[in-house]
Amino acid sequence: MVSHVEPLVLPLQPLACFYCPGIKRESLNGSLTKMTKWKTIAEARRIVEQETGAIYKDWGGKLPVALAYPNTYYVGMSSLGLQTVYRLFNQRPDVVCERVFWREGGRRGENREWRMERGQELVSLESQRPLGEFGVVAFSFSYELDYFNALEMLRQTGIPLLAEERDEDDPLLIAGGPAVTANPEPLADLFDAFVIGEAEELIPTLVETLQEGIGQKRQSLLSALAQLPGLYVPTHPLISNLQPPISNLHPVKRQWIRDLDAYPTTSVVLTGDTEFGDMYLVEIARGCKRGCRFCLAGHTGRPLRERSVATLLHQAREGLKHRDKIGLIGAAVSDYSCIDELVTGLREMGTKISVSSLRAAPLSETLVKSLAESGSQTLTLAPEAGAERLRALIHKDISADDVMRAADLAARYDFPRLKLYFMLGLPTETEEDVQAIVDLVTALGQRFSRRITVNVTPFVPKAHTPFQWAAMMPQAIIRERLRYVEQQLRPRGVAVKSDSTAWAAVQGVLSRGDRRLGQALTKMDRTSLAQWRRALRESDLEADEYLRQRSLDETLPWSVVDSGLSQAHLRREWERAQAG
Repeated sequence: MVSHVEPLVLPLQPLACFYCPGIKRESLNGSLTKMTKWKTIAEARRIVEQETGAIYKDWGGKLPVALAYPNTYYVGMSSLGLQTVYRLFNQRPDVVCERVFWREGGRRGENREWRMERGQELVSLESQRPLGEFGVVAFSFSYELDYFNALEMLRQTGIPLLAEERDEDDPLLIAGGPAVTANPEPLADLFDAFVIGEAEELIPTLVETLQEGIGQKRQSLLSALAQLPGLYVPTHPLISNLQPPISNLHPVKRQWIRDLDAYPTTSVVLTGDTEFGDMYLVEIARGCKRGCRFCLAGHTGRPLRERSVATLLHQAREGLKHRDKIGLIGAAVSDYSCIDELVTGLREMGTKISVSSLRAAPLSETLVKSLAESGSQTLTLAPEAGAERLRALIHKDISADDVMRAADLAARYDFPRLKLYFMLGLPTETEEDVQAIVDLVTALGQRFSRRITVNVTPFVPKAHTPFQWAAMMPQAIIRERLRYVEQQLRPRGVAVKSDSTAWAAVQGVLSRGDRRLGQALTKMDRTSLAQWRRALRESDLEADEYLRQRSLDETLPWSVVDSGLSQAHLRREWERAQAG
């Protein structure tokens, strides 16, 4: 436990130097910087004092790695992927890995965020060291919109934004996570290297290469990294620049592990200051067999792999030492092949259960009953579309009857709330399809009389999916259709929540962008739509260029990555979708 540090309090008198020409302004700036630094350190120590499981290491003779999550502590500590990488690095005796989070602002409705003043230096939680003192800074990107936060973190630390401007005295910047595994190109000018895919089997050779190369010529280290499987180094000569179109390209193969049981993926650090603070998280499976044509995780997470029931029950026993609830994590927990056996075993241990995701079919009654008995307040389903035609087109193979049966189970086991996810702007969507959302929810309301919440998100095409060629529907049309859904459902007592159509369009640009966007990102002084539009104009770029439908014969920026699925397969699925 780290001892408490009293914050440094400045006397009022130095403030007069703003008005007194006889006192240098720099002296006050130094005092304010010192106060801000102590406030930062004290806040970091307060955070770790409330944690269980944080890993502390002496830095002597070890490779220092900052694991940076470009969102708030509250959001980042909900990421099982972040916790897994933290464990993998710190399992090695030659590495010290510490966490760093973006700290300005916060998300609406969260009042426990760790906030910071603009210009305040970022420090790691474990040792409160500045980001610039680490040899490696490894960013984890789950969402494209977090790119803006990452640049803000670099600015606050003073690390040059562009890779070409950094030298041997600067940390090596590496990025990983679902967003950059799909398409690293928008950040290609900013990061030195990218981890493509799953990191479990890659980290040992990565660390060995870094240990040998840190402190030597930067280009020599980058050349060595480019030889590793799953490492994309944009400046390496095997990778040609993406303007003009790619030539002699050697795509980097996405890495994935075959035996999940060999690598535990569970909570490492426990804190109450996060969305899942009351539970111990356990990943039960990885990948998905469904092949929904819009889904990034369902394509870049393939093949489906499951952990054994025995392994999961053992991990749950360890988790029960810390929490009385186990959170089961997977692309579709209800698809786990032994879900009834797993749930029965957990309940026999006296465990409460929570799940990350459910499908309307198949939906185990044993699982639903166990969720109700565990105190779950909401049963969450994702029909995605209201019309059977559109669900078939996106390959979401559930029927309206499946959704109705799920609502019946929610009513039978007395869930207070039923939550439904839909998308607007899917390819070929018509006004009749929008009306079908209203009709389906209205019919569900006749089967489930308690609270229904509908979340509507704009469809964003993703790389390495069959819809990677699709156009993104104009914002004005999506907004109009969203208003219609709201006007129809709210009088029926249905709460309707939605994401910003404007920011969804920004995500659409970043998800299928090229490396020209990196230069545009560096032109933004702060994160706002106005700054984003100005940066695109000054870079001679247009959002519509990225949001348009792509032709099947054009070179795609994300072709630098081999996702494991052939373009021929994705093309067949796209053509089948267009044919209905």
